[in-house]
Amino acid sequence: MENTNISDKPTKIRYRILFLVFITVVINYMDRSNLAVAASAIGKEYKFSSVELGLIMSAFSWTYILFQVPGGMLVKRYAPRIFYTFSMIIWSVFTIMQGIAQGFISLFGLRMATGMAEAPAYPINNRVVSSWFRDDERASAIATYTSGQFLGLAFLMPVLTKIQLYAGWRGLFIITGIIGVFWSIIWYTFYRDPLKHQTVNRQELNHIEKGGGILKRDENIQQKNPFNWPDLKEVLSHRKLWGVYLGQFAVNAALWFFLTWFPKYLVDYRGLDIIKSGYWASVPYLAAFAGVLCSGFLSDYLIKKGFPAAGARKLPVIAGLLLSIAIVGANYVDAPHLIIFFMSLSFFGVGCASITWVFISTLAPPNLIDITGGVFNFIGQLSGVIVPVVIGFLVRGGNFEPALFFIALIGFLGACSYMYLVGDVVRVKSKNNN
Repeated sequence: MENTNISDKPTKIRYRILFLVFITVVINYMDRSNLAVAASAIGKEYKFSSVELGLIMSAFSWTYILFQVPGGMLVKRYAPRIFYTFSMIIWSVFTIMQGIAQGFISLFGLRMATGMAEAPAYPINNRVVSSWFRDDERASAIATYTSGQFLGLAFLMPVLTKIQLYAGWRGLFIITGIIGVFWSIIWYTFYRDPLKHQTVNRQELNHIEKGGGILKRDENIQQKNPFNWPDLKEVLSHRKLWGVYLGQFAVNAALWFFLTWFPKYLVDYRGLDIIKSGYWASVPYLAAFAGVLCSGFLSDYLIKKGFPAAGARKLPVIAGLLLSIAIVGANYVDAPHLIIFFMSLSFFGVGCASITWVFISTLAPPNLIDITGGVFNFIGQLSGVIVPVVIGFLVRGGNFEPALFFIALIGFLGACSYMYLVGDVVRVKSKNNN
């Protein structure tokens, strides 16, 4: 039921909602990256080859991408309060079960199950932000919650390495899974959609709706325009949308390197001990956090100042993808602080490029935002399948340099995608007019 609280000034409930999404993203990425921390210990215990480890690291993404489009359909049907709670509990339980896994098959299967349960997360995030924030606030909001994957891991990486040191890699999975179950209860308790929130006032609702926020999503889309297969064909038929799909693959390629191989790279290929690697590994995440915030707030600032959307939205992404190429600099230095410098510079660029979800809210037909987000995340997360496995093959001989060149090449191609395929940042017109 809509709240009728009357006040001269708009309330700021949307920022409380954004905080909930931010912490949820931190939990989400904690349960993706815990394997990266545990990988070296797991590999030694079971004597896995680099290829086997690469397959386990990629298993999450196998199901994550397969369930992106179905996840987008479910996000369209079910309220974020209920659906996010359910999804979070399921992936947290599978995380706990990884702590009792035995061998390659069980680890691979449980990572696949975790990926399936986490698949709706970012489509839900996009739905929440599309409902609670105006067009000219949306890049900042997306940058804020996206920064959770970087800031959270920057502070959690040393913590996770210490948990593993004292509780073992099995304890690491059990503890991180329990945290997720606890947070799912918090989400269910405090989240509401805008029209159902008890403390939001009419002034804030008007502020959101007049600026392009989609308050009446359920009535306008879910009931009048239920999903049909031509919707999927529609969102696959526009070159502009393919530009952001391929660009997201490039952004996620670098991200998945840091979420999977990076700690092992520092320990096994650069000779740092596990505690030092945890502290060193946190620095690039802080750089990425700075990058995503700079990018998001700068983009919205330029929009408010009247800059063309093409420059204000695309420039940070293109510049960030080009900057991510700096990762190859680590191939030519040996000192730990220089290795981390080049890694941080590259990951700062990845952070700058991570506001890409704003293009879904900006470019997709309003009635197809959810399904477009599912396809966008599906193609982007293909990198989570491909990159860990390819790196596993590239480093079989003990040389990590080809892997870093591989990541840099993908970043360059992603920048080209935004430059030559996306074009003007204007909303795609639906061919079906539904």
